[in-house]
Amino acid sequence: MALYGRFRADCSQFGRLMCAIVFRALADRVGTGIRIEAGVGFSHPETFDIGDGVFLGEQTFIQGRHDGRCKIGNYVWIGPQSYFDARDLIIEDYVGWGPGAKVLGSSHTGMPIEEPLIATELEIRPVRIKKAADIGVNAIILPGVVVGEGSIIGAGAVVAEDVAPYAIVAGVPARFLRWRDGYKPSR
Repeated sequence: MALYGRFRADCSQFGRLMCAIVFRALADRVGTGIRIEAGVGFSHPETFDIGDGVFLGEQTFIQGRHDGRCKIGNYVWIGPQSYFDARDLIIEDYVGWGPGAKVLGSSHTGMPIEEPLIATELEIRPVRIKKAADIGVNAIILPGVVVGEGSIIGAGAVVAEDVAPYAIVAGVPARFLRWRDGYKPSR
């Protein structure tokens, strides 16, 4: 981690190459062609399984957990300043992740009520982003959500419920707008 830290802010081609080499050594698995931009940070990379051709934009942070798992599929593009609570996260192939978008995979139980919220137990819930989904700029995916294959999440949306395949959702909270052009849902 100290060696990664030496090159983390280096925007040069050499700095990015060194970050990729160190990241590959720390992670459980990293495919070919990973591109890590300046300022990318992470914790518990030993729980990461990263596919081929993944792009991690500047200042992205992936927060793993010692007993968790984070799987990012092939050809995933992650925009700058994104945040991942990657305690139980699977992002499938060809997902586009807009700049500043976030995924939360945990929340506090809030019980007992007499305790400060932050002192209560942490509940980890899996988040699944299916193949070819597109997550808009500054969208937030909440714990336990499944984003369906080929779906589109609008910019700034807060997704608290599962999203059907090929659906377009937007808003706070995110609501169904329509199906993607060319998609015919089965009745």
